[in-house]
Amino acid sequence: MPVIAQLVQADEDTVRDVIHRLNEIGLACLDPQWAGGRPRQLSPDDEDFVIQTATTRPAKLGQPFTRWSIRKLAAYLRKIHGRIIRIGREALRCLLARRGITFQRTKSWKESPDPERDTKLDRIEHVLDRFPDRVFAFDEFGPLGIRPIAGSGWAEQRRPDRLPATYHRTHGVRYFHGCYSVGDDRLWGVNRRKKGAANTLAALKSIRAARPDGAPIYVIMDNLSAHKGADIRRWAKKHKVELCFTPTYASWANPIEAHFGPLRQFTIANSNHHNHTVQTRALHAYLRWRNANARHPDVLAAQRKERARIRSERGIRWGGRPLPAAS
Repeated sequence: MPVIAQLVQADEDTVRDVIHRLNEIGLACLDPQWAGGRPRQLSPDDEDFVIQTATTRPAKLGQPFTRWSIRKLAAYLRKIHGRIIRIGREALRCLLARRGITFQRTKSWKESPDPERDTKLDRIEHVLDRFPDRVFAFDEFGPLGIRPIAGSGWAEQRRPDRLPATYHRTHGVRYFHGCYSVGDDRLWGVNRRKKGAANTLAALKSIRAARPDGAPIYVIMDNLSAHKGADIRRWAKKHKVELCFTPTYASWANPIEAHFGPLRQFTIANSNHHNHTVQTRALHAYLRWRNANARHPDVLAAQRKERARIRSERGIRWGGRPLPAAS
């Protein structure tokens, strides 16, 4: 022992401690990972309790607010009856970040009360899987008003592009009646003054004309009353068009919804159309460009973003109830 201490220029007690530590944990003793400051005062159970409290609504714990701030959470933890946890705001913020707890916007979800919900979703999934080249989708997009709409674009730092305010809107609104071919990945449509059975039937006729061979086709649409009148059903039956209605409160099951996101982002946002004629021309110009560049990275990215938004939650069937576990 004295010889080793002389060789490493250390005290004999230090050498003795290192040898004992080597016998206990092996070569890991050569990297003791010492750190300065006060020792940790929270046990793993305390940390779990902090995370559980942070992810619980304050109202459930008798607090008169709907969300925690770092300051309020730290104060609450110091006053819990029977279990006092003293932790500073910065340490609390680091603990939450380390455990993957972040401050996020609350999302809402409306469950479909449709008694035929699963049957309708199964039918939509079936036709999309078996007959993608004969599946179409239809929906209205709007209302589209004539007013400056904020967006984003390149500009000098702290000098954003500005749009004029508007107070007198005398142009009314329009609705884009959109049609989408799943097999061809093609989007088209027209602007109408209002929704209605006549406009829906005109859109269905344009879809039928896109497949003039007379083979059966399938059109996915929501269950708006203007979409399922007697005239529409009679015409659909005569022309071999099966209407696949989405469940109530489940328009996210319509494939065309993901394509309305790019339409909104590239033609409506950051716009200041002077009238509906100019707005309609802009929409049609985008549709021509989009159909010629359907696989453009910007289009695909916008579609993915919109699809994720409308489906809302990962791992849940189309944004609805969890799928049953596979046996």
